[in-house]
Amino acid sequence: MAIRLKDKLQNKIHEWRPRTERLLKEFGDVVVDQITISQIIGGMRGVKSLVTDISYLDPMEGIRYRGYTLPEVFEKLPKPPGAEMPYVEGLFYLLLTGDIPNAEELNEIVDEFNKRRILPRYIYEVIDSMPCCSHPMTVFSTAILTMHRESFFAKKYLSAKLHKEDYWDPMYEDVLNLLAKLPEIATYTYAKLYRDGKRIQSNPNLDFGANFAHMMGIGKPYDDVARMHFITHADHEGGNVSAHTGHLVGSSLSDVYLSISAMINGLAGPLHGLANQEVLRWVHWLRDKMDNRVPSEEEMKKFVWETLKSGQVIPGFGHAVLRKTDASA
Repeated sequence: MAIRLKDKLQNKIHEWRPRTERLLKEFGDVVVDQITISQIIGGMRGVKSLVTDISYLDPMEGIRYRGYTLPEVFEKLPKPPGAEMPYVEGLFYLLLTGDIPNAEELNEIVDEFNKRRILPRYIYEVIDSMPCCSHPMTVFSTAILTMHRESFFAKKYLSAKLHKEDYWDPMYEDVLNLLAKLPEIATYTYAKLYRDGKRIQSNPNLDFGANFAHMMGIGKPYDDVARMHFITHADHEGGNVSAHTGHLVGSSLSDVYLSISAMINGLAGPLHGLANQEVLRWVHWLRDKMDNRVPSEEEMKKFVWETLKSGQVIPGFGHAVLRKTDASA
């Protein structure tokens, strides 16, 4: 019989803790990096400031999760019947434990997500109360922030009975509860802003990615697109703006809801997650300028230079770390 995820994680935590203690005792004075003024002014680019076992971002190879490249992740993780892309729940298991889940372990986490997916009524009311012109990331962040009242960690901490070595336990419950609810929060936000509030009910028989696609009202192969998107964006060394913000806020013992809301606010900037939106806006601008025709190479160069010389950036072009166009290749 497979060990429950929470029990397995508890065992892993007890195994991992001595490594941190050893690093401090035996290697605490080791110099990790040298930092220049330009790196500080340039947003800590290239500064080694975090320790993580979860992921590694290579400039040429792309991302690795627990030592596996993205192609290996897509190959090794279990997939829903008939799907090309793996279960998102399987990646969550891998990130937490470092292990590829078997069928029983996968079914446990899929079931956990399904049991925790129901959103409190007041979150729908919060989303409904937001002005119609609100940006979706603002609504998304606000909804997550409002769920702070649901935090097990906050309640346990206030009881003054929680030992610091047990902080992870209520945090784990908060993480699962929030993750399971994120597809509903995101798709209802979309429905509120772009579909006249017409919500599509979640389907408990679908996995995380497929249920998100279902609630978005988009048919196949969008379920596989959603799975792929969630997996490729799951973690990037913990050092980008949003992930680093989450670490920073969480280091003060703010609960998961406070930390993730702060992360979303970092993600909402045009030099981070909002670049996805800005790319489309720039392409539409280009299309309008070219009267819907395909530009020549010379016209394209001229348009790019016009953008750069006006003091603007080409959104989505260039990455602080990645040097390959397709990091998953």
